[in-house]
Amino acid sequence: MMQNSFVKGLKDGLPICFGYFSVAFAFGIFAVGQGLSAWQTVAVSLANVTSAGQLAGVPIMVGRLPFLEMAATQLIINLRYALMSVSLSQKVASNVSIVDRLIISFVNTDEVFAVASGCPGMVGRNYLYGLILTPYIGWSFGTAVGAVAGNVLPAIVISALGIAIYGMFVAIVVPAMRKDRAVLGVTFCAVGLSTLFRYAPGLRNLSAGMAIVVCAVAASALFAWLRPLEAEGEEAPSHG
Repeated sequence: MMQNSFVKGLKDGLPICFGYFSVAFAFGIFAVGQGLSAWQTVAVSLANVTSAGQLAGVPIMVGRLPFLEMAATQLIINLRYALMSVSLSQKVASNVSIVDRLIISFVNTDEVFAVASGCPGMVGRNYLYGLILTPYIGWSFGTAVGAVAGNVLPAIVISALGIAIYGMFVAIVVPAMRKDRAVLGVTFCAVGLSTLFRYAPGLRNLSAGMAIVVCAVAASALFAWLRPLEAEGEEAPSHG
């Protein structure tokens, strides 16, 4: 059975749209506070649909850091989308062409992937276009509202609302940390390394983008070695 209703896709994407609006609103305020103009902030969200990637990318843009640093940072942060797209490609129907796949992959976020993967049977072209449309609108419009608010609201209110995007990441990480000790270890390792790069003499001279890359890769590699995932039917070796 194939799910291929555009209207059904719109309805399934609506909760994601509302969730993205609030996060994008916080991003809009954050980006304007970092020094981007309102139209630059909206352009970032129109051309990207990645909260973590955009949050990391704004300081790199504002600091006029090298393009190579931006590319490396985005590759590390957004690599999971490539894996999700490969997985989702096994579920799409035959009426989804290569061009359709390229367009749909642009908004194949964590939530869109989860909804599409949870559909019984195959998912068709019309359904996927409906599913990505409402989240994209919510992300772009939320950014626009936040960017405008960042130019209008008092500084103290902007400062308070700017914390919201960090709260979002805390809300994402904490449940996973409570379920898996390996995630807990990776998180604290990354936090510790990030603190070193922020305050340690010599290390603090490294740019923010490269610090993100080093912390993410080092913490992930360490715990991939210490706490490897168990293969089915096998017991994973432990190094610690």
